[in-house]
Amino acid sequence: MTTYTPPPEPGRTASRRNRPVPLVIGILLALMGLPLLLGGLGLGWAVATQRDDDGFFSTPTEQLSTQTVALSSEVVNLGKAGPNDWWADHHPATVRLSARSEGARAVFIGIAPSADVARYLGSASYDEISDLRSDPFEYSLTRRGIGGDLSTPPTDRRFWTAQASGPGTQALTWDVKPGTYTAVVMNLDGSPGVDVDLSAGGRLGWLTPLAWSRGLLGGALILGSALLVVYGARPPGPRVPGQASPGQPPEGARPDTPVTLVGAQDPQLNRGLWLVKWFLAIPHFVVLARLWLVFAVLTVVVFFAILVTGRYPRGLFDLNVGILRWTWRVQFYATAATGTDRYPPFTLDHTDYPADLDITYPERLSRGLVLVKSWLLALPHLIVVGVLVGTWQFGDAHGIQFAVGGLIGALTLAAGLLLLFTGRYPASLFDLLVGLNRWVYRVTAYIALMTGTYPPFRLDQGPAEPHGVAATPSTPDAPSTTGFESPVEERHPRREVKA
Repeated sequence: MTTYTPPPEPGRTASRRNRPVPLVIGILLALMGLPLLLGGLGLGWAVATQRDDDGFFSTPTEQLSTQTVALSSEVVNLGKAGPNDWWADHHPATVRLSARSEGARAVFIGIAPSADVARYLGSASYDEISDLRSDPFEYSLTRRGIGGDLSTPPTDRRFWTAQASGPGTQALTWDVKPGTYTAVVMNLDGSPGVDVDLSAGGRLGWLTPLAWSRGLLGGALILGSALLVVYGARPPGPRVPGQASPGQPPEGARPDTPVTLVGAQDPQLNRGLWLVKWFLAIPHFVVLARLWLVFAVLTVVVFFAILVTGRYPRGLFDLNVGILRWTWRVQFYATAATGTDRYPPFTLDHTDYPADLDITYPERLSRGLVLVKSWLLALPHLIVVGVLVGTWQFGDAHGIQFAVGGLIGALTLAAGLLLLFTGRYPASLFDLLVGLNRWVYRVTAYIALMTGTYPPFRLDQGPAEPHGVAATPSTPDAPSTTGFESPVEERHPRREVKA
């Protein structure tokens, strides 16, 4: 006997072997490569623009003063010298201290082992600088020593590791080595009353190679990630055009935008449940936080895929559409419409939930527009979206404050208060909220490179898209329908025929 399997039904495609391993590895490589690439670019920018002509990163010049004989730093411990301190002979860092006396006195700057400095200054009084802050510039002084004057000026001592002295501006440079050190600023003659303008700087010779290595490694990981993701997410062969499922409109009646968002309001909503929906939805928020990290990384990968191939990998497209769909269901339940009391499912797929979202897959996308569509072309829409979902803060800066998530958040709060005190959720307000969310998701899909169709400047209110699929709300006796559900798959028995 030979087993015979019927061919796939019209409108369905034969299954193919998935390649999840390259897809998962590609996503992991992107998660590792993106921080490396951004870190390399940031270091390169700092090396190219923030150093002076001598290669030092410097602090602003600030005035410090004391009535004692010296200003000293805290003890800096750079480790003990030993046979394994390979960096001691390679000079990985150089310190520069610059000082200029406010009066006519000459200034002395020195760095020496902490024990020698403590013995030399201990016979007098000096101030140790601590808790140094740059913005705003603040510092604390701790009095050290037993009082009195110094027996000799600092230049007569031979324990200084590095020193500079004289009138005007003096600069000391020192290659960092293992040991315990203290920096000191004094008058050249060792007299009390030090008043100087001081700045510090550092030079790290390994920053440039580090920036290049991080950037190149991150770029290589991103490129490898893109290749693996494109390979693992390649779409199946050409789809067989299918007839419209029962309850769905024909092709000509589909929405005129690639983004289809629907939401059906429950006929009976609990008056007070909306007050705790945000708490009930915390598990969803935790999952969505991680999914949106994946969404952002995949969008970067897709950017390069479109730039090279002009196509959005189908597997990644379906995943990102699922993340948007999940987000809309949670927002519809808890934060942006509160249109249903039915708890959202934990799934990326279409369900019978009263809120749903779908985006038409673009067969081809412009390689050139991908460079400007997300920020330049979308700028007018981004201003509108900022008004709709940007945070609005109210209240006194020193009193009670509260914030809402833009116009959508304010209207959702108003709908909740009306429901709490009157038991009614005006249909016109619900239609407006769904329309505003529809605008946001159309723009989101466009800037996320998921469509090449520019979002219309049009507020389509109501639970359904114009000329689109109408959703029906959930009832105790029947689940909701959004028109996106796949029809129940008929199981055909395996027929046996004689060979």
